[in-house]
Amino acid sequence: MLIDTRQIITLTDANQNFSKATRIADDYGDAIVFKNNRPKYKLINLELEPDLQLTDDEKVDVIARRVLERYKDAFLELAK
Repeated sequence: MLIDTRQIITLTDANQNFSKATRIADDYGDAIVFKNNRPKYKLINLELEPDLQLTDDEKVDVIARRVLERYKDAFLELAK
């Protein structure tokens, strides 16, 4: 992943000045939040990221899939 240095913000800086992180995302499409000198999080501007524009049904499907994958063993146990 190539990161423009203008997109980088530290986690401490993002916590203390979240509006700065959102300005970076507004200006460049996303902001990369570094923790311990490594990229850890990505803050994206949803208006500029067309791949993330999902219908409500698609959002429910994504969330349901995540829940089922995370708690698969528990659901299998309950199904017995």
